[in-house]
Amino acid sequence: MPLSTLSRRVAKLEADLALRLLNRDAHRVQLTHAGQQYYKSSAHLFDELENVACCLLQDKNEAKGTIRISAPVNFGSDILAPHFNAFLKQYPDIHLDLRLSNQTIDIDAQAIDVAFRIGEHSANHWIGRQLTNIRFIICAASDIDVSDIQTPNDLAGYPTVLCTPMSTWHLQHRITGEVQTHQPTNNIRLKVDNISLLTGAIADGIGLGFIPDYDAQPLITSGGLQQVLPDWNNQPRGCQMLYRDRDNMPHRMHLLIDFILKRFGK
Repeated sequence: MPLSTLSRRVAKLEADLALRLLNRDAHRVQLTHAGQQYYKSSAHLFDELENVACCLLQDKNEAKGTIRISAPVNFGSDILAPHFNAFLKQYPDIHLDLRLSNQTIDIDAQAIDVAFRIGEHSANHWIGRQLTNIRFIICAASDIDVSDIQTPNDLAGYPTVLCTPMSTWHLQHRITGEVQTHQPTNNIRLKVDNISLLTGAIADGIGLGFIPDYDAQPLITSGGLQQVLPDWNNQPRGCQMLYRDRDNMPHRMHLLIDFILKRFGK
């Protein structure tokens, strides 16, 4: 710091305190009694500030500390969990605080470091990296006769199990590209906000439902579910990983972001 700047700051401090802290003459500068008292009382603060700065520097540069993450319930437990576990094994000094919820939360107010979102989101000031696309398909229990369902219009009146994030089914024909919308309104047997509960109810024959293909395919393969209208599914919903600007980001977050991108082949 230039001597002139230091002199101005000391002079301002003296003015704020209405005390002389230094005696100055042409040859030397000495602390006054008040200056000595001020220095003795505040010197430890400089040591504390140095310790804080050191801790913050370590927090930024070392592979340790906690990362707070937000993700939808089923995508977090079914898709992301294996990647998080692999990351924790590779970096034993990093801890993850995982918040799973299907409700829209204020990721800024809750001090979230990394968020995963499916479809549209409101965090426009965050950086978004596309990870994958998710398709939803219409399914029913394997023992239900759905032979008379030939078009989306035939779905009306069938018992339905509904998941609130997908209460409207936006369908697209995989060959022609025709788009139709189905909004179940009648004979809704069960309404949930959890894909696992939805899938279980469909498999138990409670009604038709609209579920992610990654949840449905194992049960279709094992014979527990059947796909209804296989030529129709929804337009892919993108899954993004969101984070703030990478400038001055702690090293642990760089590690997680790069790890997830690599695991998803990005």
